[in-house]
Amino acid sequence: MKFVSWNVNGIRACMGKGFMDIFNSLDADVFCIQESKMQEGQLDIETPGYHQYWNYAERKGYSGTAIFTKIKPISVDYGMGIDIHDHEGRLITLEFEDYFFVNVYVPNSQNELARLPYRMNWEDDFRDYVCELNKIKPVIICGDMNVAHKEIDLKNPKTNRRNAGFTDEERGKMTELLDSGFTDSFRYKYPGAEGIYSWWSYRFKAREKNAGWRIDYFLVSDSVKEKIEDAKIHTEIMGSDHCPVELDINL
Repeated sequence: MKFVSWNVNGIRACMGKGFMDIFNSLDADVFCIQESKMQEGQLDIETPGYHQYWNYAERKGYSGTAIFTKIKPISVDYGMGIDIHDHEGRLITLEFEDYFFVNVYVPNSQNELARLPYRMNWEDDFRDYVCELNKIKPVIICGDMNVAHKEIDLKNPKTNRRNAGFTDEERGKMTELLDSGFTDSFRYKYPGAEGIYSWWSYRFKAREKNAGWRIDYFLVSDSVKEKIEDAKIHTEIMGSDHCPVELDINL
């Protein structure tokens, strides 16, 4: 099984930057996007052979997620069933026969950490949500999780220590999530890999200099981690300030 996740930073803009060519060339069994930044009816994407599931934010031009899957799921859930979290289109869960699949766009803590308290609340509720799923069958989680977990996961850890995405609080919540029964697929396969990132600021020629952050993930239940065949970060693919990440797993 081949899974791909990509924060497209606006699917309508990304369509003009080769999205469909990239989508078709990657040929994933399940392809997820985050930050679609669109409302229902604003764009019709033809994906023959795929079922499409979209979760739109109520606020226009903001957030949003989608999943394209060759395999029809048993059930689909939007959000985590907690009202405070379920208005921004950040979560889609598909149930398949042997596993749950979760596509998530974790809230950014924003400038001056204005949204960090809310983010902490989200993290606890999200962890509880996926842990409940994990009691039933294995879970695959993908998406922009808006945190570089360790110093190895960003180019300039020392100067970013109190910036959104690299606070002790956010990193601690990622540790808690992993400790509750999940494995970071990329670090599982490549524990010492350095200089491989999934997001670069549009400022200061960051991508050109590879001054990036690894904030896009595939996490899997510990019970299936040995089935991971590969975890890729497609740094060569342009079209967004993020690049796609991939999980190859034999379920």
